[in-house]
Amino acid sequence: MASFDILSKVDPQLLDNAVNSAKREIENRYDLRGTSSNVELDRKALTIKLSTEDHLKLDAILNILLERSTKQKVDVKSFDLSEEPVPSGKLLYRTVKVKQGIDRETAKKVVKFIKGTGLKVQAQIMDDTVRVTGKKIDDLQAVMNSVRGEDFELPLQFDNMKS
Repeated sequence: MASFDILSKVDPQLLDNAVNSAKREIENRYDLRGTSSNVELDRKALTIKLSTEDHLKLDAILNILLERSTKQKVDVKSFDLSEEPVPSGKLLYRTVKVKQGIDRETAKKVVKFIKGTGLKVQAQIMDDTVRVTGKKIDDLQAVMNSVRGEDFELPLQFDNMKS
């Protein structure tokens, strides 16, 4: 039986490169030079902490981060931008979480979508990945193409192809 895994992960080195290039642009940009604007990556918690003085600068820093991430091939869908800015003294803080793995709800949607394609494959949820198995490699490739065409609000990768 041939199989492959559907997963969602962010390369930590690319994420680090994106944050570092965003820091460099913040230091050099005219409207942000001389301010107390900062971008910090917490590798263990997989969060990015943005801090600055007002909302306009915070939006500018967020746009820089998203732009630099796109240039470093880090998908912007992997950032959780739902958290609002929090004021603390003279500064505003915003924490951007980086999504790793497929959560249960999204995994169920992926499995339901794969079963709805009508192909002779089986999909099962394994922790934070979805394993797809089938007899024919052509069916697995058709599943890959159909999953790529659907938007699950997460960047999905295909890994561990076995025949």
